[in-house]
Amino acid sequence: MPVDGAQWFVVWTHSHSERLVRDQLAAKGFDTFLPTMKTWSRRNGARSAIAVPMFPGYVFLHHAIDKASYVEVAKTRGLVRVLGERWDRLAPVPDEEIDAIRRIVASDVPAFPHPYLREGQQVRIVCGPLAGVDGWLVARKPQKGLFVVSVELLQRSVAVEVDCTQVRPTSFESRMAYRCA
Repeated sequence: MPVDGAQWFVVWTHSHSERLVRDQLAAKGFDTFLPTMKTWSRRNGARSAIAVPMFPGYVFLHHAIDKASYVEVAKTRGLVRVLGERWDRLAPVPDEEIDAIRRIVASDVPAFPHPYLREGQQVRIVCGPLAGVDGWLVARKPQKGLFVVSVELLQRSVAVEVDCTQVRPTSFESRMAYRCA
């Protein structure tokens, strides 16, 4: 349901309740996003790839929150709270951060948790399925590097391995100068 003035917010959930909270909010008509990544699991002696939340304990909510909608969200079973000071001073997540996470999920590039970073060189991917996504390059081998995208509010990050030839610094001049070959 597109809503004028809608912003992304973070809903903090009880442990292992992300899907429950997402499903309840969606049933109430809210736009939610629960990014997942694949990991290996061993059950009954067999290994299989399963989808786990990219940010355990959190679900993203896109809505123009007023008091009535906040109360409706707060009634959700499994919810701890919406991040922010109080109902009228919630902490929004920038659209660019959500778009970057959505592109990583859609690209089907193997992703894994990574410690949140405050320092490091900010880069932009210029080629491939993640072209145009900004993040940080934190580890570099001769041809491969770790590209990290962070959600500032959660102080959590996700890393993907990228070809270093597809990454350029994000200074204004470099945005215009580099093109994918």
